[in-house]
Amino acid sequence: MRDRSSKSPSHSVDVVLVTAMGTELAILLTRGTTERERWALPWKAAQASGESLDATATRIAQDALGEPPTWIEQIGAFADGRRHPSEADISVAFVALVPHETASPRPGNTWFSVGDVPPLSPRQKSMVEGAIAAIQARLDQAPIAFRLLPPTFTLSELQHLYELLLAKRLHKASFRRALQAASLVEPTDEWRSEGRGRPAQLYRYSPKKKRRSQRGVRFDLLQS
Repeated sequence: MRDRSSKSPSHSVDVVLVTAMGTELAILLTRGTTERERWALPWKAAQASGESLDATATRIAQDALGEPPTWIEQIGAFADGRRHPSEADISVAFVALVPHETASPRPGNTWFSVGDVPPLSPRQKSMVEGAIAAIQARLDQAPIAFRLLPPTFTLSELQHLYELLLAKRLHKASFRRALQAASLVEPTDEWRSEGRGRPAQLYRYSPKKKRRSQRGVRFDLLQS
């Protein structure tokens, strides 16, 4: 049992940074501080500076990336007794998204595909699992998928991203009907060649301003 008299922080703030890399989602890890876990999620020990948890999480993400993430949200507190690099009793975890086109981490930080994440401390492993579950749960409640895309994109790229986040294939016509019903995108005057087929039109995220709140794509309208 850990010596309670040791000077361990009361809590840590941890950030699960997520991007899309090809056909997989990826998690950003930094070099660990112990031989047991050579890699870790970006985290900071609590500081008595009066800084809010959200501000601390954004600072951690920016330190790792060199820029703030496009979306960040708290996923919960982890205090299950599992080991954490800081030895803190409680860890407050956040999930953050960044487009791969701008995801150039600072030295010492590396992207790992979700299916090939190296060993992490037990508590941080739970955070990664919780972060992916939180993203999937939020997809039809808020248009967070667009935070992983560049300013303009094809509808095929958007569908591919939703398939990555959901870990399932979606029917093309059904997806586009649901996307149209959501009124979240508008076409641009630009086109891009995709393989041997005809060029694909580029779109941008542009929700209808008259709507008070924005949902994501309604997945109950999609058919597999």
